[in-house]
Amino acid sequence: MNADYTTTLPTSRPPTFGGLLMLLGFILMGGVLSTVLMLLGFMLFGGFSYTDVQTHLSLLASNPATLPGGWFELMSLQAVNHVGSFLLPALAYWYWIEGRTWPQFSPRPLEQVAALSLVVLIVILFMPFDGLIIEWNQNIHLPQTLAPIEQWVRTKEKSLESITRYLTTFATTPQLLVALLVIAIIPGIGEEVLFRGVLQRMLIYWTGNKHAGIWLAAALFSAIHVQFLGFFPRMLLGALFGYLYLWSGNIWVPILAHFTNNGFTVFMVYMYQQKMTSIDVEKTEAVPMLGALVSGLLTAGLLYYFQQRNRPQPT
Repeated sequence: MNADYTTTLPTSRPPTFGGLLMLLGFILMGGVLSTVLMLLGFMLFGGFSYTDVQTHLSLLASNPATLPGGWFELMSLQAVNHVGSFLLPALAYWYWIEGRTWPQFSPRPLEQVAALSLVVLIVILFMPFDGLIIEWNQNIHLPQTLAPIEQWVRTKEKSLESITRYLTTFATTPQLLVALLVIAIIPGIGEEVLFRGVLQRMLIYWTGNKHAGIWLAAALFSAIHVQFLGFFPRMLLGALFGYLYLWSGNIWVPILAHFTNNGFTVFMVYMYQQKMTSIDVEKTEAVPMLGALVSGLLTAGLLYYFQQRNRPQPT
């Protein structure tokens, strides 16, 4: 018997190149429809004209702090766009193109996944090591001939960073709960269903190699966020989720890992802003080398233990 579950899913229709094109079509269509839905929402419930909506959205994207309800509006836009661009296209492909059902994302029942509680610990222990990779990635410089490209990338990153800091500034508990929903729960489900449940399985099937499939899906997962100065740490995180899915055989395991990573960060940011802790998780420069290496070794050890505990039993 194979040493994993997700490469031996029962096949209704195997992945095809045509199916991949349909998936991309669903993603593009979902992005367009979610944008239209957001425009209609502003026009119907906000009383905006079409021209006013365009101006409002432009201001919301560039300087949301100047709008009275900018934070909640931007969070709502994030939620609608994420569901429309990730979760719904993945499910449309899964159900309509391959003719599968939700249970087929998880050939192994959740109650049969051993050491499930370790998933949360693995993700948290991984953070200092990933912080070291974040610091290294941010200090990568392109050759002098590509300096204009690097300057453009860093300018874009600064713009995205300001929006991220605005969204992760929580003044109230309701804001924290909204942030957990939009930043942790919705991406945890949507991105894992698409990148691990659909794309990773598809790439493993085509390459015939589970490691190649996991790392290719992780690279796509990182690239789709369009944050080049964080490409490698996010790819490592994607690979971590991928191996957890491969060994557990249940889509809720990488969803739990993804939620833990995002949710723990959101909660720690809130704690820091409320002066309930002195640890600022958004600062990666202070990650000590020794601590990061210990973090990496402990993560590797727990991953090995998780893999061994979840090896399929011979029949």
